[in-house]
Amino acid sequence: MNDSQRIKLSFVAIAIVTLASGLEAQRPFTVEQILSSPFPSSLVASPTGSRLAWVQNDEGRRNIWIAEGPDYEGRQITSYSEDDGQDLGSLRFTNDGTTIVFVRGGAPNRQGEIPNPLSLPDEQERAIWTVPFSGGEPQKLAVGSSPAVSPDGQTVLFIRSRQIWSVAFGEEAEKLFHIRGSARSVRWSPDGSKVAFVSARGDHSFVGVYDLEEETVRYLSPGVESDGEPVWSLDGESIAFMRVPPQMDRVPFSPVRSADPWSILVANVATGETEVVWTADEGPGSAVRGVVADNQLFWGDDDRLVFPWEKDGWTHLYSVRASGGEATLLTPGDFEVEDVVLSYDKREILFSSNQDDIDRRHIWRVSVRGGSPEPVTSGDGNEWAPAISGDGIAVAFLASDARHPAHAAVDVGSGHSQALVSENVFGEVPVQELVEPQQVIFPGADGMPIHGQLFLPPNRQRGQQYPAVLFFHGGSRRQMLLGWHYRGYYHNAYGLNQYLASRGYIVLSVNFRSGIGYGMEFREALNYGAQGASEFNDVLGSGLYLRSRPDVDPARIGLWGGSYGGYLTALGLARASDLFAAGADFHGVHDWNAVIRNFVPSYDPIARAEVARLAYESSPMASIDGWRSPVLLVHGDDDRNVPFSETVDLVAALRERGVEYEQLIFPDEVHGFLLHRHWVAAYEATADFFERKLKGR
Repeated sequence: MNDSQRIKLSFVAIAIVTLASGLEAQRPFTVEQILSSPFPSSLVASPTGSRLAWVQNDEGRRNIWIAEGPDYEGRQITSYSEDDGQDLGSLRFTNDGTTIVFVRGGAPNRQGEIPNPLSLPDEQERAIWTVPFSGGEPQKLAVGSSPAVSPDGQTVLFIRSRQIWSVAFGEEAEKLFHIRGSARSVRWSPDGSKVAFVSARGDHSFVGVYDLEEETVRYLSPGVESDGEPVWSLDGESIAFMRVPPQMDRVPFSPVRSADPWSILVANVATGETEVVWTADEGPGSAVRGVVADNQLFWGDDDRLVFPWEKDGWTHLYSVRASGGEATLLTPGDFEVEDVVLSYDKREILFSSNQDDIDRRHIWRVSVRGGSPEPVTSGDGNEWAPAISGDGIAVAFLASDARHPAHAAVDVGSGHSQALVSENVFGEVPVQELVEPQQVIFPGADGMPIHGQLFLPPNRQRGQQYPAVLFFHGGSRRQMLLGWHYRGYYHNAYGLNQYLASRGYIVLSVNFRSGIGYGMEFREALNYGAQGASEFNDVLGSGLYLRSRPDVDPARIGLWGGSYGGYLTALGLARASDLFAAGADFHGVHDWNAVIRNFVPSYDPIARAEVARLAYESSPMASIDGWRSPVLLVHGDDDRNVPFSETVDLVAALRERGVEYEQLIFPDEVHGFLLHRHWVAAYEATADFFERKLKGR
């Protein structure tokens, strides 16, 4: 063989390798790949130093990760190695940062059963564990939840069987004291001599104080209201708490734009003397609207109380002096505050919001005394769950963007963040093959502007029509974003939307009315949910928007969603089967009367006939005779949010009418699937269903 032949063969070999690489890059990715990214949560910072800890769920293997300045190189310190469905969270540092306290195991249902999605023959438990920051085998402290670590780091208070228990490291747990009702919101005093708590008693609740030395319980200004969210003053002499007046005849999943105004009270712990230091105005903001935080009240520097209030129709932060006076608006503008944390020096608040970027999240900081909020992060990604280090130098947070899934990151003041984990950050997610969803705003059927994220197939051809799919989130107090989501459930859903786009679907994720992010009037939409199903205007409007697009085949439009999104999926199929050709309904609501009773056991549809009539008329079951399109039903039978009977009753009605349905049932699984393999199976079944029912048409 001469040199010329060798060169030609070399070029042929290179061409073959290049072609093979190109084909490999174009090979469709799988559901397993798009769901393979480890999902971070429960990010916390040590009260001192620069230590951080968080949870990573790596395909169902939940473990604690840590990092420490100045290098902030993340490492795993627990070694749970199975997709076992055991939840992990409630991370707490001891004050010296040497130990992490956490809870492993899911919350019980109303029968007291701990989740057991593997259907193991042994009874499962929810327990409090510890692990040294330096590493080592986790040690179980006690069966229970909601740990509160003492200021000296020697004792953990926790909740077991609705009572407060105590356990010292290396000793047996014992009940601290006994109360009526259900204990919650356990808060140590700064010197560790007393404990504030809430005793919830159904239609009212009290804030109490337990004195560890005197072994006495005293309730602060008890009344018929619901008192809660206790917070200690910095000197430990006072407790502030929220008081919410009783609300008669309120029905869940119906709009509440105003109520009897709520208040903030401050009690002197020694004397019990209590004063109302602030009361919400009547009208907007008179009904309580919370933020994502360990407590809704923060006692900051200069004796200022920071709290959320919706006075101007947006969820904002305000501060007021503990002695009373006018409240100062800390976060002005047309946006919503969500995650909130107080710095350890008590001087500033860090928060996430959609300020200046309504379909994303970024992190801001503001002094408890007021002034202009300053951005900590910005750009075309999402950042949430801020945690400021005990030394005040670093701000840690969780982040994502349109292509890169959620991951833990830190900013040490340079304005540039670094990932806390350097290897296997995104699993096998093909980040470069994902599409960037576009913000679209279209009218609901009644003209209300509705935001959505539009996913277009990556190799879309001009002049071709594609099948399309609508996605509806759950909640309904949720908002889908222009990127991977900050909640695990919707992080997965965003992944499926990307997968469907890669398979040649046009996907529209709909932020329907009664969701968050767009102000109080949008969230508390008139006639929403069980009082009229006004969100159907957005289901219909989004379907009509897709049908109007020249790149959408109007005969091949499907829809899918879970929980509240399952409700809207079923409502669309029941009321508009001529528009929607197929749907995938994950644990959806089908009769509001059954679901309301699940959240309010005292609800009696017979005694409240008019409320029950409207609730039923707002349900898919009321329009079942119009349901003609095929549906995939997915449900776990230990669902604590939407009763499994909702799917049982729907199947019976569909069978009676000869409507085609398919089902995927997970024994012993809960609402938000605990097993990673169940997410994969459910999404593979959904993709296959749409392939047959939409692409096959």
